[in-house]
Amino acid sequence: MPCTLSDGTETTCLSLTIGPDPTTFEIGPFCPRNIADGPDKSGKWIFQDKLVDADGPFIAALADNYGDETWQLFDPATGKINVTDTKLSCEAAARPDVAEEYQNHCVECEVSYLEEGTTMTYVIPLNPVKITNPADRVGRNGVGIGFAGVRIDAAAPIDAILGAHTLAAFDDCGGHVNPHAGYHIHAVNDCITSEAGEGDHAGKVGLALDGYTIFASLLADGTAPDDLDSCRGHATDGDGYHYHAGDTASNAILGCHSGAAGCLLDSKDATCDASATEERRGGPPGAGGGAGGDGPPPDGAGKSPE
Repeated sequence: MPCTLSDGTETTCLSLTIGPDPTTFEIGPFCPRNIADGPDKSGKWIFQDKLVDADGPFIAALADNYGDETWQLFDPATGKINVTDTKLSCEAAARPDVAEEYQNHCVECEVSYLEEGTTMTYVIPLNPVKITNPADRVGRNGVGIGFAGVRIDAAAPIDAILGAHTLAAFDDCGGHVNPHAGYHIHAVNDCITSEAGEGDHAGKVGLALDGYTIFASLLADGTAPDDLDSCRGHATDGDGYHYHAGDTASNAILGCHSGAAGCLLDSKDATCDASATEERRGGPPGAGGGAGGDGPPPDGAGKSPE
């Protein structure tokens, strides 16, 4: 389809429309229900630069982990964990200004909370257009789309989440659900990475919104590339310019987009003009930066090298 990229370039784009959850793997679990629950009933969280099990014992120790006695996500008498297990509580917690009654909760949303028929359409240039001055971070429209049929998102707003004394746990595939975008990925692992063939550079993950391919964090030999730019990209003889996803605990799949970006649309029939102000500033309606939202992180959070 014809499209206008973020720098005003008029070109031809590929239009890809997906639903709010993946069809290639099962999602969850996210929040444990009791402090006795182990990793098999729990998701993951980023803590001290590591992706750790957000299981019952971790939640029981939050006050000590963060040095803040305000943390109290569970009933001391029963061990039951506070979880946003309804559409109402999910919507009240998955926003920048978390409702007071849903602070000190593990935030969990379900795909079923989204309106039936919800889709997202990614409009991506067939021929990437390199730009001179990339932004210093990925914008609200996210990183791009995974070949597994999932949204690959910008950095999760960790500071805002923790500031409300909430956790927005990821599942083992590095994703979670919000009530606007559905399921989306913040940490790339084997769930959405194709297996690298013999001699291949690395496993492939998906397409960035600027048309460049995203590869796994590590090369086929298990080492990390040492020549990546601030957007986590480099050029090789075989693959040209491309990206490598950040480490699973980095909260930054990409640092920025090196090329002019296409669009993220809430209708496959909409026109893509990413140079328009509303396209540059926003993704789908309501895709804000709260506990389950995924807009730009607060200033100073989620910047490269993240």
